[in-house]
Amino acid sequence: MNKFLPFLVLCALCFSVKAQKSATTALIMPAFGKIDNADLELKTCDFEKDANAEVLFEKGNVYFGADLMSITEEIHKRVKIFNDNGKGEADVHIKYYSGDHLEYITGIQAETINFVDGKPEITKLDKKLIYTKIIDKYRSEITFTLPNIKPGCVIEYKYNLNANSYYDFPDWDFQEKIPVRYSEFKTSIPDVFYFRANSRITAPLVTHINTSDSRSLLDGGQAYPYNLENEVRGMANIHSLPDEPYMSSFRDNVQAIRFQLVSVKPIGGFAKSLSDTWAKVGTRLMEDDDFGGQLKRKINGEEAIIAKAKAIKSTDARIAYLFGEVKTAMKWNGRDDWYTNDGTYRAWENKTGNSTEINLILYHLLKQSGVEAYPMVVSTREHGRVRPFYTSLVQFNRGVVYVPVDTSKSYILDATGKYNMYNETPAELLNSSGLYIDKSKNIYDIVLLKKNIPVREAVFITADIKAGGKLEGNVQISSSSYNKINAVERYKRDGEKKYIDFLRNDDNNLKVAALKLENMEVDSLPLMQKLDFNLELAGSDETYIYLNPNLFTSLKLNPFLSENRLTDVDFGYSRNYSINGIYKIPAGYKTDALPKSISMTMPDKSFGFKRMIIEQDGSIVVRYSVSYNVPEYSKESYADFFAFFKKMHEMLNEQIVLKKI
Repeated sequence: MNKFLPFLVLCALCFSVKAQKSATTALIMPAFGKIDNADLELKTCDFEKDANAEVLFEKGNVYFGADLMSITEEIHKRVKIFNDNGKGEADVHIKYYSGDHLEYITGIQAETINFVDGKPEITKLDKKLIYTKIIDKYRSEITFTLPNIKPGCVIEYKYNLNANSYYDFPDWDFQEKIPVRYSEFKTSIPDVFYFRANSRITAPLVTHINTSDSRSLLDGGQAYPYNLENEVRGMANIHSLPDEPYMSSFRDNVQAIRFQLVSVKPIGGFAKSLSDTWAKVGTRLMEDDDFGGQLKRKINGEEAIIAKAKAIKSTDARIAYLFGEVKTAMKWNGRDDWYTNDGTYRAWENKTGNSTEINLILYHLLKQSGVEAYPMVVSTREHGRVRPFYTSLVQFNRGVVYVPVDTSKSYILDATGKYNMYNETPAELLNSSGLYIDKSKNIYDIVLLKKNIPVREAVFITADIKAGGKLEGNVQISSSSYNKINAVERYKRDGEKKYIDFLRNDDNNLKVAALKLENMEVDSLPLMQKLDFNLELAGSDETYIYLNPNLFTSLKLNPFLSENRLTDVDFGYSRNYSINGIYKIPAGYKTDALPKSISMTMPDKSFGFKRMIIEQDGSIVVRYSVSYNVPEYSKESYADFFAFFKKMHEMLNEQIVLKKI
């Protein structure tokens, strides 16, 4: 079974004649093992001074085999390691699709170059230290570690990625997590094929050359002419793409080019469109034994589970029951694929499986229990956002279950996560799209995965301020949706002691007692956390008491400290936070400084903040409201965003001051 699209039949052909147009020459990079002393003496990256390592160059060269039925990509990469923190670049991982021998790696060469006594010292990689790891029945990985790694050294390696399919055209990332001095990608594509280049490039190309070779192929003594379209794209001085707070995925943001085969025109024949529709992709899924072939496959003991489910009258309760049964019984092996690896039957027997195996078991039980449910493929946040116009199965990496409840509500069920809830789309799937399949009605449709209702968290504090600077009271925290999921997961994973440390923000002056959590196992109700606490108010003395009422929230620290932003901000979902407190003033004290009540919003109403602090009946009443009205925010408007969050967090942490009378 092939995980990729079937081959079209081209003629078995061979080369005859070739000619080339003149063109500007691309930048010539040094051959393997030839290096300038200047690169060995280099101390820092010229355009990113604090980098731990830098790609000096990386070159990719893609061309077709003589029969046009295979593709080879030659890769040559050279990296400068500046310090110990850059040594991780010497650990090389090359992943490829080994199933059906679709792809294979050849020609690995690797070496480390150190500068010793003014001369290059080369240490070659022992090929016995090159290892092949099988990930699953379709994917493998080659790994090796370059030898003799020291600060200041240069590593380089080269290899060929070979594909036994004209369809399997490789992508190219110009940008990496370390800076890149020069990256070049050359493609030589016969005009028999039309590949659409889906580019995400914001920096200028310093090299961009197009040439064409006239060639012909022989079949049965007859020559068939075609053109070989060559294109060289090169970028220079590319800044690293670091992980930024609340960014989506590296794949969504990296400067890259990705290719999609749109049509094929066989030599001497008519062009055939290969531009997929979602219906074609859905049909392919249903015909695949490792997806559609699993939907009706029975599992041991299902009769008792289905009978119990059918006895539950409420559809929501029935869904919740089956969701809980699968989530409890199955352990996720950490792998995300749109296809099953061992199949649903064996996964159920072993009580472990990949994400699609677990969720197709859930689909089967729901369907057999009379729930309207459909299989769906999605992409996790790390894998990258699904682009609806790019109709390709490669965009997906997880199978889930789609349940349309009514015209205004639907569920995306994913029993992979032990703390997922049946009535909440997992946060790592939001702001992307899923493809659901209704084979009976021949419907294959893309669904936008959004959280439309803001996720709320409310903190209610009632406390007495004691003379001398101590706070004693109780807290109630109401957490819904993803806030509940995150809290329950943290509590069960870390245990109560570490969870209390989390609630305290690791503040040693804050002591928590009598913690109680309610509704942990009830998906339809918010999590209620109740606790008693006492807090030594830092900075207080015999005359003044200082109180910051921003307690027991995730809003203590501003995550946006950098004035510059390379990626869009992606919160995943809109959010509302509220902080409410009543603090009794101790006898013999009065308010000396009370933060002013204020309301501010972004010009586009995307974010808002309100603060009301008043003195009333011998107490200080505090109400804060923070609204993230949009789940995503563009990096182009980051200056306004940065200024707003800086000001908001300053006001969130502004202190109340009491003075002894």
